[in-house]
Amino acid sequence: MTLPKPPTLDQHLCFLIYSTSLKMTQTYKPLLAALKLTYPQYLAMVVLWERDGIGVKDLAQRLQQDSGSVTPVIKRLEAEGYLVRQRDPRDERNKILSLTPAGQALRAEAVKVAGNFAATCDIDNDEVSALMRNLSKLNHNLA
Repeated sequence: MTLPKPPTLDQHLCFLIYSTSLKMTQTYKPLLAALKLTYPQYLAMVVLWERDGIGVKDLAQRLQQDSGSVTPVIKRLEAEGYLVRQRDPRDERNKILSLTPAGQALRAEAVKVAGNFAATCDIDNDEVSALMRNLSKLNHNLA
């Protein structure tokens, strides 16, 4: 009896997503260096640019992480002067994150980063939209 052959590494969707994610993060690294941001810090700032004044728990949820994972990122962003943490008057246990003027000004520079990254990828808007749709569906199905 012959055993079935398992899929090769290149036939695993999980590996393709993993290796692509690593390459994307490495591509962002030099683009973000000029802003003095790491990739996780950049993602946190993107959320704050979408919705300034959110709680730590809300930020963590939006990034699909736990509060403990985002706390070091928040502390570094605060040390850089991009945000401040304040107690939530409605819930003393929660902290509200607010952008400083420096954090708000950084947004204009970050727009350039997004454009440079898109140019590096060399795929058109329709391809990006299709990838986003399919990956969103996969992400949702795995939740």
